[in-house]
Formats: sequence, C-alpha cells, structure tokens
Amino acid sequence: MKPGTSPSAPTRELWQRLKASGTARASLLLLIPLLVCALGADLIANDRPYTMVHQGERYFPAFRGMLVDTGLVHWPQPLLGVDFSRLPRSQGVFAPIPYRASGIDLMNSLTAPSSEHVLGTDKLGRDIAAGMVHGARISLTIGVVAVGIAAVIGILLGAVAGYFGGLIDLLVNRLFELMMAIPTFFLIITISAFVREPSIFYIMAVIGFTGWVGIARFTRNEFARARGMDYVTAAEALGAKSGRIMFRHILPNAMDPIIVSVVFGIAGAILVESGLSFLGIGVPADVVTWGSILNEARGNTFAWWLAVFPGCAIFLTVLSYNLLGEALRDALDPRLRGHLKGQ
Repeated sequence: MKPGTSPSAPTRELWQRLKASGTARASLLLLIPLLVCALGADLIANDRPYTMVHQGERYFPAFRGMLVDTGLVHWPQPLLGVDFSRLPRSQGVFAPIPYRASGIDLMNSLTAPSSEHVLGTDKLGRDIAAGMVHGARISLTIGVVAVGIAAVIGILLGAVAGYFGGLIDLLVNRLFELMMAIPTFFLIITISAFVREPSIFYIMAVIGFTGWVGIARFTRNEFARARGMDYVTAAEALGAKSGRIMFRHILPNAMDPIIVSVVFGIAGAILVESGLSFLGIGVPADVVTWGSILNEARGNTFAWWLAVFPGCAIFLTVLSYNLLGEALRDALDPRLRGHLKGQ
C-alpha cells in the first residue's frame, strides 16, 4: 500500500471498477431482487396478516409469528384458535402474497395463474408464488453456507500447502486429487440413503466438505507465489510467527482469486441443490424449493407454470452469480486496471 493511502482505498477502487462494468450491473440487477426475497420471505409471502383487530385488540401476527416459529414466544391466548387463512381481507393488512409456501388447499389443486394465485398452484394446492419466494431463501442459504464451509477448509489447507511447501505440499496435493475423484452429487445421494430424516443441513455440509478443492488450489498457488516476496522475508526476519505471516500478511494479498472462486462456487452449490430437489433427494417432503416445484412438473406436463417459473429462477440466479464472478475477475485483474482507468 502506498504511503498516505487509506486502507479503504483499494475497496473504493474495486467498487468504481465494478460500477463501470455492465456485467456487474446486470448481475446485481438480477441478484438484488433475489436477496430481497430471501431476506424478507416471511413478510412477502405469509398467510398471517401484518396487523389485525381481533376481539377489540390489535395484534401483529406476521411479526410475532417469526418468533413463534423459532420457539422464542407463544401465541397470545385469543389467537390460538384463529385460522388466519380464512380471515376476511378487510379484517387485517396482509402480505403481497397472502399464502404460506407449505399451505395445502386441495380445493385449488393445479390451478393456472390467476388473480388469486398469480403463479398458479401445484397438485396439493400450494401457492407457487409463495413457494418461489421461500425457495429463494433456501437456495441462497444453501449456496452461501456450503461455500462458506468450503472456503474455510480450502483456505486453511491451501495456505498450509503453499506456505510450507515440501512434503506437506505434496501430501495436501495428493488430498486434492483424492477429493476431485469423489463426485459430490452422487456422494450426497449415497449419504441421503443412510439418513432417516432428510435435511438441508446435510446438503450444505456435504457440498461444503467436498467442494473446497478449487478454493484450496487457488489459495495454494497464491501462497506459493507470495512465499518468496520481500514483505514475507521481512516479517520472518522480524520474528513473526508462521500463522501471523500466513493470515495477517499473505492472505489479504491473495484474496482476489479466492473471492472469484467463492462467487462461482455459490452458483454451483445452488445448481446442485436444485438438481437434488428435482430428484426428491436431500430435502424433507414438506419443504418447498425451486427443484421440488420442478419435480411436480414431471407428472403434470400440462401445468406449464410448474416448470417455467422455477426453471427461470434457477437459470437467472446461476446466471447472475456467474456474471458477478466474471465482473469481479475482470475488476481484480491487474492487467485490466490501466485500461479501465483510461476509460
């Protein structure tokens, strides 16, 4: 870093390059609505009203329901027997999509998109729009958590191999080759066969513990390159410990390719989860995901909405992360910085 340059200057410079990139703008245009849906799913699609008056008292079922679902509080006594889905719309303020993702209504089975169900329903009468919103949360959570696990493992192993080299590097590289020979998709299928109760946590864990090889190889190469640089030699001469040199000095300068690899990894994890849900593997039957909605389309070919909407969501999500990864790769490439500054 140049004297007089603030620590946030590289971040501001990166942000300026991303703002100048049409690819980055396109990716964010697709990602921001998905992130809003994931973070605010309970407020966007919910059969509980935001606020309502019952027996002369005002309640906020939607907000209280978030705490009820986590077990932190209980419903007030007057609301215990209330069926919120049957309340007249004039009695409360409801979410834009006034249905739960798992709400079953067999009287409205496989209805086409209409004013009541804007994206239609599946064979159990569950609202597809609500399923799409809550499915965004599941897909993005699996992608971020799984890649987070993979990043921790990959950075640790790659840093050790690149910094110490020699026999340690040889052994870790053999581990890389072994892990690359294990197909993640079929490993998840195998584990699911031995799991009594399917859970998305198994999917996140397996994707994370098997998907770290790419991040580890990038980290290893960056650490091996930085190992002989002057600032590392100076830190060693001053008596700094290996751990401090690795994670305090080398890692911040080796993060560029790691960040790009993580972004691409999120797209891959979402695609794996969607494929497993499509096959009915790994997620509980009562959990609605984009892949599980697509699975419904296999036995109901006339219900085009079961294939079009989740298919487009998966495509746009994976595309947006890939575009963001490409934009970051271009913005972090030193060979392009002079060109972008001259624009």
